[in-house]
Amino acid sequence: MTGLPPGVVRLDYRSRFDGQPDWALAWTPPRGNDWLVCLHGHGSGGSQLYVRPDLREHWLPAFRKLGLGILTPNLRGNNWMGPAAADDLADLLERLRSEFGAGRFFFFSGSMGGTGNLIYAIRRPGDAAALVALAPAADLTSYHAWCRRGNRAILREIADAIEKAYGGSPDGRPAAYRRHSALEHHEKLVMPTFIAHGREDAVIPVEQSRRLAEKRGGDAGFVYREIEGGHDAPLLLPEAVEWLADLVSRKEKRC
Repeated sequence: MTGLPPGVVRLDYRSRFDGQPDWALAWTPPRGNDWLVCLHGHGSGGSQLYVRPDLREHWLPAFRKLGLGILTPNLRGNNWMGPAAADDLADLLERLRSEFGAGRFFFFSGSMGGTGNLIYAIRRPGDAAALVALAPAADLTSYHAWCRRGNRAILREIADAIEKAYGGSPDGRPAAYRRHSALEHHEKLVMPTFIAHGREDAVIPVEQSRRLAEKRGGDAGFVYREIEGGHDAPLLLPEAVEWLADLVSRKEKRC
C-alpha cells in the first residue's frame, strides 16, 4: 500500500464472526501506550486518514503530536458498525493490547465513522476512553427512513449498505437496530463525548445529533457544537482536536 508514513503496518486478519478476510493499518505511538481509533467514512476505506488530503493535513499531525498511536481499520467497507464490524473491531483492539501493549483508546471519526464511534461506544463502553463523533447518525432506524425518503443516489446507496450490514431493513430487524442505537442507549455514553454537526448537512441531517444532545443535556462530560455549513464542515473544526488534546493532557497528568 503506497503513500503511508514509515512505520505504518498493515494488520491482516480473518474475522471470527464469519471468517471474512479484512485488514487495518496501525502506527505505534511515538510515546506512551495510548491509541486513537479513526474510522473511515462511507465510500472510503481503512487508508482514508492517510490519503484524503484535508484529513491527512489537519488530523494526522495533531494525533501524532499528542503521542497517540493510530488504528485505522477497514471494517468491511461501508458497514455502518453492524454486528460483524463491531465484533471485528473488538478483536482488533484486543490484538493491539496483546501485540503492542496498547492502553487507552480514544475514538475520533466523522460521518459513517462518527456513527460507528457512537455505536461501538454503547456496545462496548469499556473500550472507549473518550470519543469525538463529527456529523454522525445517532439512530440508524430514523436515519435509514430519512435516506429512503430522499431522491439522491448517495442516500439510496447508504440505505442499501445499512440494510446489508444489519441483515435487512429496520422493519425486518428492529431488535438489531435498537441494540445499535446511540439514541436509545444514550445512558451508556459514560465516557467524555464531543459531537459536532453542520446545520446544513444534506447527507446526515443535523436532527440526528440534536436529538442525542437533548437526551444528554446537563451531562458535564458531553459537549455538543452545532455549526454553520454542510456535511464536511465539522471535520475541520479546530475545537474538536483541541478538546481531545486537553483530555489526553489531563489524563496523562493523572498517570
